[in-house]
Amino acid sequence: MTSPSKTPWLEKLRLRWKLKSISQVWWVLLAFACTGTTVVLIKTPLFEILDIPRPWPWWAYIIYLIAILPVYNLLLLGYGFLFGQFRFFWEFEKRLVFRLFRMKRNL
Repeated sequence: MTSPSKTPWLEKLRLRWKLKSISQVWWVLLAFACTGTTVVLIKTPLFEILDIPRPWPWWAYIIYLIAILPVYNLLLLGYGFLFGQFRFFWEFEKRLVFRLFRMKRNL
């Protein structure tokens, strides 16, 4: 059996993300997983607070998708901070913003 430190896909992620260790890759993956889970879990309470009746209309999903993007990014930074990977996620968010708005970097 291959040890976790020798797993090729983890090593590929480590290199791609320019991380120092495989354990950092695991923390980053955990932050992504927690963020995704949180975003899924807040949908129902959010729709209930907004008093959107079930079955949810198609426009509710569109509003949810538009509203959840900034929430997802903030949660990602929060979980990144909790798991000690804030710097990675801060750089990740900056790259995302530059790509979304096609801005040139002046770093």
